[in-house]
Amino acid sequence: MLKKYFDKHLLEAGCDEAGRGCLAGDVFAAAVILPKTFKNKILDDSKKLTDKQRKYLRPIIEENAISWAVAQVSAAEIDEINILNASFLAMHRAIDKLKIIPESLLIDGNRFKKYKSIPHTCIIQGDGKYMSIAAASILAKTYRDDYLDKLHDEFPEYNWLHNKAYGTKKHREAIEKFGVTPYHRLSFRLLPEQLKLEL
Repeated sequence: MLKKYFDKHLLEAGCDEAGRGCLAGDVFAAAVILPKTFKNKILDDSKKLTDKQRKYLRPIIEENAISWAVAQVSAAEIDEINILNASFLAMHRAIDKLKIIPESLLIDGNRFKKYKSIPHTCIIQGDGKYMSIAAASILAKTYRDDYLDKLHDEFPEYNWLHNKAYGTKKHREAIEKFGVTPYHRLSFRLLPEQLKLEL
């Protein structure tokens, strides 16, 4: 069972991102403030859940959260500032959109760029430890999946509907055959060295 809070006296927002390791598309992040009394037996790290479970949990999180928000950073911005900074920026943008200012931030991972004057705690594998971070991981993942499904309609040859823009064999073969799209992250190694594209 996931922990309900890190500090019972503070209004905490859990933060997580999705799509950091993908070859194309925006990186997404979510921030979620859950009530201290929130309970759910299924809630867990989004990577441990099925697509069906994530879709089931999303409206439950949105309806029960004190406040929640999802934000994204584009592939062009990722290329400009690098994926680590883009992940921090996506989280900052999500926190910006919260209707209530949290007193503390719980960040999934081991690094974060301070957000204004709000204290934060980095928690490695936090999405499998704290409810608010798990909730954020589910929102970030499901909103990014919806976004990739739309991009797939525009560029079906890359099979983003199934690979979600990760560097699968089929995705890399499509890059080799069709080249890159405006959504590809050009700062990433899209193909092995011997197959490098002329950009």
